[in-house]
Amino acid sequence: GVPAALEVSRSRQGAHIWVFFASRVLARDARRLGTAIISHTCSRTRQLKLSSYDRLFPNQDIMPKGGFGNLIALPLQKGPRESGGSIFVDTTLRPYPDQWAFLASVIPMNAHDIEPTILRATGNTHPLDVTFINEEDLATPWKPEKSPGNGLNISLPDPLKITLANLIYFEKVQLPQALANRLIRLAAFQNPEFYKAQAMRMSVWDKPRVIGCAENYPQHIALPRGCLDSALSLLNDNGIASEIIDERFAGTACDVTFLGKLRPDQEAAVSELLIHDCGVLCAPTAFGKTVTAAAAIARRKVNTLVLVHRTELLKQWQERLRLFLQTSSGIGVIGGGKHKPGGDIDIAVVQSISRHGKVDPLVRNYRQIIVDECHHIGAISFDAILKEANARYVLGLTATPVRRDGLHPIIFMHCGPVRHTAARPKESPHHLEVISRPRFTHGNLPSDARIQDVFREIALDQDRTSAIADETRLAFGQGRKVLVLTERTDHLDDIASALVSLKLSPFVLHGRLSKKKRTMLISELNGLPSDAPRILLAIGKLIGEGFDHPPLDTLVLAMPVSWKGTLQQYAGRLHREHSGKTDVRIIDFVDTGYPALLRMWDKRQRGYKAMGYRVVTENDAKSAPETPAKLTLW
Repeated sequence: GVPAALEVSRSRQGAHIWVFFASRVLARDARRLGTAIISHTCSRTRQLKLSSYDRLFPNQDIMPKGGFGNLIALPLQKGPRESGGSIFVDTTLRPYPDQWAFLASVIPMNAHDIEPTILRATGNTHPLDVTFINEEDLATPWKPEKSPGNGLNISLPDPLKITLANLIYFEKVQLPQALANRLIRLAAFQNPEFYKAQAMRMSVWDKPRVIGCAENYPQHIALPRGCLDSALSLLNDNGIASEIIDERFAGTACDVTFLGKLRPDQEAAVSELLIHDCGVLCAPTAFGKTVTAAAAIARRKVNTLVLVHRTELLKQWQERLRLFLQTSSGIGVIGGGKHKPGGDIDIAVVQSISRHGKVDPLVRNYRQIIVDECHHIGAISFDAILKEANARYVLGLTATPVRRDGLHPIIFMHCGPVRHTAARPKESPHHLEVISRPRFTHGNLPSDARIQDVFREIALDQDRTSAIADETRLAFGQGRKVLVLTERTDHLDDIASALVSLKLSPFVLHGRLSKKKRTMLISELNGLPSDAPRILLAIGKLIGEGFDHPPLDTLVLAMPVSWKGTLQQYAGRLHREHSGKTDVRIIDFVDTGYPALLRMWDKRQRGYKAMGYRVVTENDAKSAPETPAKLTLW
């Protein structure tokens, strides 16, 4: 046992359990002990929630910069004691008559007893007993390691009833606490933002250590639909029989015919996806995810709702589905100022059917839901819709099944596991190169300056801006279709001025353009002859999902990025199939003046390699032939 003292809080609305040590111990070890005690208790009682892990003091392993972080009031304070708070009590909550004598009787815990106690409490599993995914180091974040703690040693007299509806429901009356605890943890994972802040010695206030997606109802525990496979595996591993009751929406038959022809790799994707009720298709840009989804709609022939997060994507889906599907009722739309659902095949902008936590009831009227760019799941509006939807089939589409905030496990909880991962199509450009342009940029900032200050410094570097313009002019002169990306509007304006001074006329895309002007610009860009060189200068966020200009073959990365998801999105603008395009090129300005920028370059190199790019130095590029058709891939 762990020697502990129970104290009624100052407010008398709660209590604290104090563990005293015989000598100084690391905060990390003390917190591991507290974590193990909570996990041990959760497997035996239903009184604790996953948020209990956030109630440990000290509240992080490493002291944050500038102070001790969140603190707890010491016991035995005179004012609260007079009203019955801030005092130690026994197991019946009766105060000890002599508080100091009680404290003197407490036997402190020896430091060398911490680790054996943790092992006894957890059965040699991780004290937290919750999945953790490292998005940078794990190549397959959708495949979390199986928890070793599945052995429950329990038996049930009757099959466990599992009701499939908008969520997966388990009756509490049938669940021993040990089983309920394991089921809840199937829908939980460690929050990467907590550990990132802790490692940087920042406060973890308002950052939960564990994110749980299970729902607690008076008579049921409910898990997201994507946890079904894991739940059935847990039951099977422990010899527990189950009875599945399907209460999902039956839907209506849909008279629809697919008018296109799939490539063999697309056919393989559709065949794999249709085996499962829910799942995710992970495919790179230019694979044809929309066409693949259209084929899935035609083969299932059930009414379908397609969810998108931007009006531009709604318009693209509407055009593609009209092209590839023949249906008697047409394609309905909800969003972009229109509310015209047809009931058979509808496309909806998420914000149009989920506002302020309230979801339009129509989402329960579809047998199939397709979530485009499903890596956006994690946003409150997406979560609310998928928790409300009662569809039998849920299909997620994405090129990057990871989120920068580390919340990508939520994608698979709502949409199901990745069922098919596609390679880049053979028809897409297959000669891929990155030309690095090293530059020493170091102003008056210290080497440990804030990254935003560093970005401002390099954006104001006129020599660097001129080099970007010169590189763009060179590519334009070679007949290439160039995309120049930055993250800052002031930097964009400076680059535009530098290009104009070189007698170039770039198309400039930024957030200050009205919707009408932006539409005109895109129309003018698309109206150019397919072989005509062009320069599109844009803010990175505006050319993500929903932007499609297949002729682009060159990217000038004018501002450094590090996250692989952003890099894949930017490079993906070049990967669209287009007549005569056999190679794509990225020109990367590598700033060497600050350690943070070099770390970003290291991450970009890993990202380029993962996409099949060959990174060449400036000298390599000068000695290479002008047409990189013979360059080898990684």
